[in-house]
This record gives sequence, structure tokens and C-alpha cells, in this order.
Amino acid sequence: MAREKEKRTCGQRLAEWKEFVWDPRTRQFLGRTGTSWGLILLFYLVFYGFLAGLFALTMWVMLQSVDPHVPKYQDRLGTPGMMIRPRAEGLDVTFNVSQSHTWSHYVRALHQFLEPYNDSVQASRNAPCVPGRYNEQPDDSVANYPKRACRFNRSLLGPCAGLGAADHYGYGTGQPCVLLKVNRVINFFPGRNKSINVVCAAKREEDAALLGPLQFFPPNGSIDLMYFPYYGKRVHVSDT
Repeated sequence: MAREKEKRTCGQRLAEWKEFVWDPRTRQFLGRTGTSWGLILLFYLVFYGFLAGLFALTMWVMLQSVDPHVPKYQDRLGTPGMMIRPRAEGLDVTFNVSQSHTWSHYVRALHQFLEPYNDSVQASRNAPCVPGRYNEQPDDSVANYPKRACRFNRSLLGPCAGLGAADHYGYGTGQPCVLLKVNRVINFFPGRNKSINVVCAAKREEDAALLGPLQFFPPNGSIDLMYFPYYGKRVHVSDT
């Protein structure tokens, strides 16, 4: 019969573990000599350095084919969508006229959104464009030459401009202002040389009577052609 394996004490096990970590007789650390550890570390250094270099080269080659100013592939719709301000969950602006805390955040959001459109800011940053025609800005033989956005003065919004100190954009009187914002699409020419007019209507017939009279600012809900085309955020540096 085979002899039972001799049981080792805790002290013997600890001594064996210490010898495995560092063996003074063979000068091995964790079972390997210094030369062995050096060769392993050198191998992995070269191996992972090669992988990092290959990754960097691949990224560099890919970036050479990407224009930083215009997306190579635009998977958005050719016709831009529209958003409203103030932002509301589900696009439903709901509030109680008699309870200011239900609409005060809408007022603050509109103030913040319209600040860049103050007449003085627009006069210093943007260009006085010719209404009724596209504001095409060629590069003048300089690739991605910076473009200037056309002025849109906040005062054009009339009662919805919020220029008064205590202005609440009509939310305190039950006649709220809702701003329409066209999403940006690079090199989009809308309207076929005719200004765009926004039309608002009730989605359901039973809601038409509840909608009440509407006023548009600027008049007729017109979006002038001079605000198109858009050349991209990097080139259209003054666009808000």
C-alpha cells in the first residue's frame, strides 16, 4: 500500500511559500531568475508597443479620410426637423396661469435661450445680410474659410422678445410664447428661392376650437432665406 502523504505543518507551508517568492539559493523570484523576468518583460513591452503603434497608424489613416468641417456621411434627413423652446417633456408645454411656479422655469429658459440674440450682441458678432436670398459664402480659394452668420435680432419677436424687465412671455396671462427652432443641416437650401412660412394648426379637429387665435413673429412665421445655407459648426463660427 502506498504510504499516506505526509502532512505538513503550517510552518512548513509558510517556509515553502517564502522560498517560492524568493529562493536565495537559486536567486529566483516567483520561480524565475532576473534574466528570465527581463526577457518576459521585454517581450511584452515590444508586443504591446507594436499593437499600440498599429492602432495609432490605423487611426491616423482613417482620420486622413475625414473632413473635420463637413461630415463625410450625413445620415440625417435631408429636410431638417424643428424643435420648440422652451423645451418640454413630450413637446407639451403645460402650466397653470394662476400658479407662477408652474411656468416660471419656462420664462427662465426663454431668457437664457434668447440672450445671444440681443440686438447689441448680434450687431457685434454677425453680419447684416440681404433678406430674400441665400447667404452663400464661397471659400475664396481658401479651404474652409470662416463664415459669418446673419443677424437675427431678438427685437423681431415683438411681444415674445422678452425685453421687458418683468416680461413673462405671456405665460402669466395665458398667451404663452413658443419659439420654433430649425435644426441645422449642412448645405441645406430650403424654400426653392422663396422664404419659408411656418403654419400652425391643431393636430385634431376637436382641438381647433381650443387653440385660439395665433400671432407670428416675425410676421407670417417667415424664416428668411438669408439664414441658409449652414456650413457647419467649425466654419460657421459665429452661428448661435
